[in-house]
Amino acid sequence: RLGSAAGESARTAPPGCGGSGRPQGAPPVGVSDEQEQQRDGGSLFLVNKSGFPMDGQTWERMWGHVERVHPDGEAVAAAIRSASRLARPSVPPVPNYKITMSIPEWLQAIQTYMKMLHYLTNGQPSVERFPISFKTHFSGNCFHHVVLGIYCNGRYGSLGMSRRSDLMDKPLTYRTLSDLIFEFEDSYKKYLHSVKKIKIGLYVPHEPHSFQPIEWKQLVLNVSKMMRTEVRKELEKFARDMRMKILKPSSAHSPMKDRSRGKSLSPRRRQGSPQRRACRRDKS
Repeated sequence: RLGSAAGESARTAPPGCGGSGRPQGAPPVGVSDEQEQQRDGGSLFLVNKSGFPMDGQTWERMWGHVERVHPDGEAVAAAIRSASRLARPSVPPVPNYKITMSIPEWLQAIQTYMKMLHYLTNGQPSVERFPISFKTHFSGNCFHHVVLGIYCNGRYGSLGMSRRSDLMDKPLTYRTLSDLIFEFEDSYKKYLHSVKKIKIGLYVPHEPHSFQPIEWKQLVLNVSKMMRTEVRKELEKFARDMRMKILKPSSAHSPMKDRSRGKSLSPRRRQGSPQRRACRRDKS
């Protein structure tokens, strides 16, 4: 989607760099103002069909739109496109470890760097994030690993940290959620880890001041006792429900009800009824 933006000439792709005006021999915008006004009931909505980096014709259409809708028109576009230097977005420096640094100092430097990366994915509402956790078994011990699942433009991927390069970030190339999960499962097999359980949470809200707790395990699959066809079916149903935003956090299913002190909401148990045995919760 293209709106008003700032960039250089059509001969160079990235925005934010200075450049000259329209290049000689550049193709025309393509459609007239009247034709654009008549589209979709008069609402102009430019679409980038050339991919990235954007081609020259797309850049020219974008700048033409800026010149038409901005109050100062061509003056603003010309000032930006002819600027020799434009402000660059700030990028925090990567911390460098020094031999004289203590472990607490090094950890604090890493934490400070992570805080400076405040934009991460929270400011991108088109990028949906959700937690994925794996419980694996190896050599008589159980291990737990959490990654951040990513869904964007119809593709799945992940972000994470691990000592193994194929157990952390995955590119946004997987068409289905089950393809992403099976890729992780196959990667675990390379290190002789057998996946026992997979837990997937809901989308993490983009509101930075939200008090909504993270839903870590909306879907729990005991994959060691399931066929792959069953796992795929459950994952695709869950992914479809998430995309449709019909799943709600567990806290929303059972809202708190007002009650008087000393009164129970549950029916009174008969004296002769047996007591329930305490069940152990699976804290894996």
